Amino acid sequence: MQIEHCLSADLLRRPVRVLVVGSGGNGSAILLGLPYLHQAMLVWGHPGGLDVTVMDADTVSETNCVRQPFSRSDVGLNEATVLVNRLNMFWGLGWKARPSAFEADSLRGIGDRAGLVIGCVDSRAARKTLELAVTSQVGVSYWLDPGNNAASGQYVLGQPLNCINRRRAERLRTVAELYPEIADPSAGEDPLPSCSAAEALERQEPFINHTLAASALAMVVRLFRYGRISYHGAYFNAESGRMSGLAVDPARWKRSRSRRYT
Repeated sequence: MQIEHCLSADLLRRPVRVLVVGSGGNGSAILLGLPYLHQAMLVWGHPGGLDVTVMDADTVSETNCVRQPFSRSDVGLNEATVLVNRLNMFWGLGWKARPSAFEADSLRGIGDRAGLVIGCVDSRAARKTLELAVTSQVGVSYWLDPGNNAASGQYVLGQPLNCINRRRAERLRTVAELYPEIADPSAGEDPLPSCSAAEALERQEPFINHTLAASALAMVVRLFRYGRISYHGAYFNAESGRMSGLAVDPARWKRSRSRRYT
């Protein structure tokens, strides 16, 4: 029998606070799609749509201009500030940028409760910090994590164990629960992005970020439109062209621990 996850009714009564951590490859692709989700939610009668905050301490480099939505005139400026200002001007929004690194207590700065934390980070240490933060007493309903390597990737929507999400069989497992090593700094870190545009493209092909972002947001759209989903993530391989969903299935979650992660 197919299992479905149902959206908490609390997220339908107020604007949904969203924190996007990281505005690089995955973060910028996710962020540019969020206004469409916001607009759709308002059309469907949601009281407020999304209230988005973006955190990133990095500044735009020339390499970023190759496969991320930055121009050479942005070089040297904070990534989060550039993108949020651009979206606010175009869409008439009041979203916020915080040009600083995410810390363990950063969630307290966006209110007592965050409906959705989107972690667009590329290190195990950063994911560990996120895991500790979303499982603290701060009430985070969902943690969405997109991750990728050169030609493949995955995204996982989970419900971290905290004061909002209690321990139960049907609770959506987070990326750190399905793949513990992905948030284990002792396992070592992948090479940092190259300062060379050519090397950067070797390490990450164009459109991987966009594919993951569009697919992840399509899932979130269905969750808010219909109030339920039967899958909470997916795996994508650009070499084979295949994308396979991660079903809402406790038995599948146990098997997923043995799969490769990025």
